[in-house]
Amino acid sequence: MDRRHFLKAATLGVLAPAVGAEAQQRQQSPRRVGLLSSAYYPNSPAVQGLKTGLREVGFEEGRDLVFETALGEGDAHRVRAAAAALVRAKVEVIFADQEGAARAAKDATDRIPVVFTAVGDPVATGMVKSLAHPGANVTGVSGLTTELVPKRLESLKAAVPGVRQVWAVYDAADPASRKAAVPGVRQVWAVYDAADPASRLAAQKAASVARALGLELLDRPVRSSAEAIALLKTVPLKEGVKHGLLAPLEVNLNIQGSVIDISPWVPSVFDSPYWVEAGALMSYGAGTVAMGQQAARLVAKILRGERPQDLPVEGANRIELVINLKTAKQLHLTIPESALARADRLIRE
Repeated sequence: MDRRHFLKAATLGVLAPAVGAEAQQRQQSPRRVGLLSSAYYPNSPAVQGLKTGLREVGFEEGRDLVFETALGEGDAHRVRAAAAALVRAKVEVIFADQEGAARAAKDATDRIPVVFTAVGDPVATGMVKSLAHPGANVTGVSGLTTELVPKRLESLKAAVPGVRQVWAVYDAADPASRKAAVPGVRQVWAVYDAADPASRLAAQKAASVARALGLELLDRPVRSSAEAIALLKTVPLKEGVKHGLLAPLEVNLNIQGSVIDISPWVPSVFDSPYWVEAGALMSYGAGTVAMGQQAARLVAKILRGERPQDLPVEGANRIELVINLKTAKQLHLTIPESALARADRLIRE
């Protein structure tokens, strides 16, 4: 072999491993996952659950994944801008925490897969075509909040037998969503954002079960956060446990925070343990950490090549009844032993 052919062969011998190593490095580079939320801080409970779940199925942050976080900080316009930013960043999949973020992600892209969590009724809200066959680029985990409304009312009645009123406070942007009060001996205040279809269905379910429980559901539509806050100030606090609050599904009008403010005077039941930890009396539903952990399996499947439209929407697989005994004490309330025995978790401090 002459010198020219020898140099050519030697060069190819050096380059071949280098090119192979470069290709392997590209193949092993971390996958990019977008985190979209209306929260104020990046490591929300749902995100914590997502990261835990991804580790459990073999995806380590830094080695296998990098996360691009986009937050709405409680503002619907910012959530939409945050979703658009993730699309521009060309992430491979978007994890959307809560319904507002899921809707923003769906509107922002029909190409990038979206995995949502804590959406009360994905079909009613138009998030997916059906639970079994989501269609398009969206799938996720439903919080089952609409379906579980009757159980929340039953749990409230069991824990507070003397409750007389449950109020329904919701966004009146859609006049057709307004429901007439259900006549009854006792009454409950339910708090809802009826601009959201899932909240309207939840209000209807609450109305249907209230009569059987001997409760009256009071219909109280609102049109803004300020109106919701003003209305909740009219709850007769001095009458104590004769009244109850069935908390809203959505955070659009920031009603939840106002409900928490009066929780030491009026028993309230929420759909998530998160609010019980913040001071509500009780909740019946799925925890946000658990739902994020469950959604991680769907994200992993997509990263491994499956299509979101082929992955059925899952219902939350861990439902808990949680009671805050500290709040019960503030309410001067003795919860029956039968109700305490049904609880999955009791918060004492």
